[in-house]
Amino acid sequence: MPGVIANASTLINLAAIGHLSLLKEFHAMIAIPTAVWQEVVDEGAGKPGCQEVEAAQQAGWLEVLEPHNRELVTLLEQQVDRGEAEAIALGIERQADLVFLDESDARNLAEVYRLSKSGVIGILIRAKLLKVIPLLKPELDRLREEAGFWIDEALYKRALQEVGEFGHESASSSL
Repeated sequence: MPGVIANASTLINLAAIGHLSLLKEFHAMIAIPTAVWQEVVDEGAGKPGCQEVEAAQQAGWLEVLEPHNRELVTLLEQQVDRGEAEAIALGIERQADLVFLDESDARNLAEVYRLSKSGVIGILIRAKLLKVIPLLKPELDRLREEAGFWIDEALYKRALQEVGEFGHESASSSL
């Protein structure tokens, strides 16, 4: 049973900068809800993430799952989009070890349900700390410039501090 659930944003943005494989490197199996598959693959044809997510599913390290508690999904959809709602619902149902969410509303909602969360920046920080990527800063810059991923300046600096690429102090966080 996959202990890790991913939302579309994490998949799309990692794929956009050529790092979707980090998910496979760090986790044996990733689950995504059907709404995320529809967003990334069915509706995202020709966009970053589509081919990579399809290939990951065919390779067997990404599994598409339908959340069973549709009432919970409907409730969550009052605050976040369908993919995020299904990812959080799956996280709750499967007692996931980790849910990948990037949008602050979804992350705040996951916190209400006491789900452990991370996002694309957290994945890149882990990759840097494990020396899978040499530097974080160029990857964050690519996220901003190539993927169009918005990163608050304070978060940008905090992420660089966490890996020793900015300032002198290291910050601890759940990026």
